[in-house]
Amino acid sequence: MPDTRPLFPFYLAVAWTLLAIYGSLYPFSGWSDSGAGIGDFLVVGWPRYTTVFDLTANVAAYVPLGFLWVAALRPRLPSHLPLVAAVLGATLIGTSLSLVTETLQNFLPSRVPSNLDLACNALGSVLGALAGARWSQSLLDGGHLHALRTRFLLRGALADAGLLLLLLWLLTQFNPETLLFGNGGLRELIGLPAPLLYSAQAFTRIEAVVVAAHTLAATLLAGLLVRRAARLLPFALVLAALAGKSFAFMLLMDGRNGLAWATPGSLVGLAAGLLLWITAGRLPAAARRVTAALALLLATVLVNLAPDNPYLTHTYQAWDPGHFINFHGLTKLASTLWPFLALPWLFLFRTGRT
Repeated sequence: MPDTRPLFPFYLAVAWTLLAIYGSLYPFSGWSDSGAGIGDFLVVGWPRYTTVFDLTANVAAYVPLGFLWVAALRPRLPSHLPLVAAVLGATLIGTSLSLVTETLQNFLPSRVPSNLDLACNALGSVLGALAGARWSQSLLDGGHLHALRTRFLLRGALADAGLLLLLLWLLTQFNPETLLFGNGGLRELIGLPAPLLYSAQAFTRIEAVVVAAHTLAATLLAGLLVRRAARLLPFALVLAALAGKSFAFMLLMDGRNGLAWATPGSLVGLAAGLLLWITAGRLPAAARRVTAALALLLATVLVNLAPDNPYLTHTYQAWDPGHFINFHGLTKLASTLWPFLALPWLFLFRTGRT
């Protein structure tokens, strides 16, 4: 008998857990033994420097984790176990995860383990788990969001994975270090210089092609998941991505110039990508998958060939991620990996739209 338990909450819970691990240990460099006792941070006094923002962020980061693990565990526990077992399980997962990552921060010179962070993460896990006990079933399995998802989006394990990819794509837009939709950059990761010298005209052309190709790929990917009743969802996805990018630039520039992404090259590319989507959206599903994959390959290659933009380089040199280091690490990881996660999905996904 096939397993009918919902997979999407489990996918989301695992994804959030992996992102929390990465964010807690970012930038993953300079590993060394500080000489301090591995558990000393558990018994030290109140930190000398702390802010309301730090406390709030550490609680808020683990609220979704607790919520999602309740949603994931609930249908997998034996029916005779009460809901409290899912709450306790989600709380234990969140608290244990925080304890492990805080302990590992002993070996990262850029990070400082903190018992206060651990306490805030544990509190966030508890609050999220309690919220999950109250609302997770109605939101994720049989409730309002579930009904909307069933009405407008295809179902199945691969469709769940595709929806997760779209959510991850929206997260990539909060990385202010990339140009509009400029995902897949590997040069910083492997320490390679830009292969092309900068010129304003050449950069504008490359930027336009990157934005057009990536817009086409993302909208076609979204279009593969939607039913006919939601044919405009890919366009709404692009609007949401632009809003996220604007917010990221406002954060970077202290509330100013949120439309810094709207360069001539990006605007031309955005318009071209949407026009191509309108045309290619009428192709059979197999042709749309191939087109999206080719567009994504082209965009990723050009991102890695594009010269460094001196304006953006100067801006980022003046930017200190500060309190946002965890979130900044998450968005960088998502931006780097997204094309390499989307390409296999495009080759695996098989379905028609109804």
